[in-house]
Amino acid sequence: MAGAIIENMSTKKLVIVGVILLLFQAFSFMVGGLIAPSPTTAVHYLATKCVDAVKGHQSGRWFMPWGPNQCDKIQDFDEAMSKKIEANDIVFAVHIPLPNKEMSPWFQFMLVILQFDIAFKMYNQIEDGAVATIDVGVAYRDDMLGEWTEMAHSIERRKLSCNFTTTKTYENEGRYYECDLLPFMELGNVAHKYYLLNIRLPVSERNKINVGIGEIKDIRLVGIHQNGGFTKVWFAMKTFLTPSILIILVWYWRRITLMTRPPVLLEKVIFALGLCMTFINIPVEWFSVGFNWTWMLLFGDIRQGIFYAMLLSFWIIFCGEHLMDQMERNRFSIYWKQVGPIVFGSFCLFIFDMCERGVQLKNPFYSIWASDVGTELAMAFIIVAGICACLYFLFLCFMVFQVFRNISGKRSSLPAMSKARRLHYEGLIFRFKFLMLVTLTCAAMTVIFFIISQVNEGHWHWGDYTVQVNSAFFTGIYGMWNLYVFAIMFLYAPSHKRYGDEQSRGESTRFRQPLNVTTSNVAMAKCLTFL
Repeated sequence: MAGAIIENMSTKKLVIVGVILLLFQAFSFMVGGLIAPSPTTAVHYLATKCVDAVKGHQSGRWFMPWGPNQCDKIQDFDEAMSKKIEANDIVFAVHIPLPNKEMSPWFQFMLVILQFDIAFKMYNQIEDGAVATIDVGVAYRDDMLGEWTEMAHSIERRKLSCNFTTTKTYENEGRYYECDLLPFMELGNVAHKYYLLNIRLPVSERNKINVGIGEIKDIRLVGIHQNGGFTKVWFAMKTFLTPSILIILVWYWRRITLMTRPPVLLEKVIFALGLCMTFINIPVEWFSVGFNWTWMLLFGDIRQGIFYAMLLSFWIIFCGEHLMDQMERNRFSIYWKQVGPIVFGSFCLFIFDMCERGVQLKNPFYSIWASDVGTELAMAFIIVAGICACLYFLFLCFMVFQVFRNISGKRSSLPAMSKARRLHYEGLIFRFKFLMLVTLTCAAMTVIFFIISQVNEGHWHWGDYTVQVNSAFFTGIYGMWNLYVFAIMFLYAPSHKRYGDEQSRGESTRFRQPLNVTTSNVAMAKCLTFL
């Protein structure tokens, strides 16, 4: 009876495979750190104050801050007061990108953050719980002389969170509040070259609209988009890794189907993990360069969610199938208590994502962080997800500890074997323990990746080279998951080799049961499970 490749392959060949995978892992980190630029770029914009002199504010009219058809501008609100220009006639215009530049589909997405410059005035202070009402529209065009086409228009409300750090006296009038950044707009695709934002702050004392928000001097925006160079590196990695995983997946399942027995649970789960890895690898993002697919961000989140849910479930089943004290292995139903919460948590995160990015498909100005309820809900999701991730990792460590403890307890049967056979099974135990430690390392690296990805982008200088830390982690972790799945499918594929002679087949079969589950659970409980 043939076992798995990890069982029958010689140590020399396994070392060669391990070194090759390690070199690919190092290469994936270096691609992001030394070749790719930083994942994103932030560009700062200062809104231009345009004057809408047309009574009734004609719809469909767009105000350009610069260029041949630029609007009538004012420098500040003192000039507006001297010219008797009302606040409702002022339009804050922002052109994205800056002059003499173009946006590109390679930028993939665009996130815009808003910040108000609000001056302190004794007679016009920011009230507690002040909310700014913003009438905003965004348009696009693909040449500098073309007409603007409206993309979206909305009236949004953003709660101000500002702090005045000095004493509120007449001497300190004119100093600025310190206000938090506000989520403003997110586009799931950058299909056009030029974008134009027109922002109004309508004032109505009777309806309490934009009353008690202080004296707004300027509006600043920060546009964040993915770097085109990083996008090309990312697409190249996906294009290379997709056929690699697909080939090993087909090869693995072909070996399974050639067996005279039906596949066991662990083999099915490994195959499902390979399918999910292939699904997340398929570089459908190439189409976003030529098509205006605004749903690509949401689709990417769904793919990642499916993969991570499958990966977390795989680890539970992978460890559970190797716990020798369990008498009912090879049945998916016994894992519902562990896998059920993973599926439920993934579904909750999907609903949370749909509540924001799903709505943004119609209204790019919508943000779940804009309201108090949405902010509390979002923070609750993040905190609970972080706690659950830590608990899951601790539980996984506990399961691995149980497996190691049980294996150590069964080692007492090894001295009764011949020296050659004892050395063989001691090598198998070491191989399995090493693979389990690699699994824990992958899980730990994922946690570190998510923590670092929340920190501001940075880079390190290494001699004459600049190492992009965030890019290295993006490409490195992505490469790590592909190499891990590749290794699992390769090492756990059935081997065509046989160990030992015909006289020792009974003993060898007994020790390889977990990979070829064809006998009773009682016999399995007696065997040394290492794979």
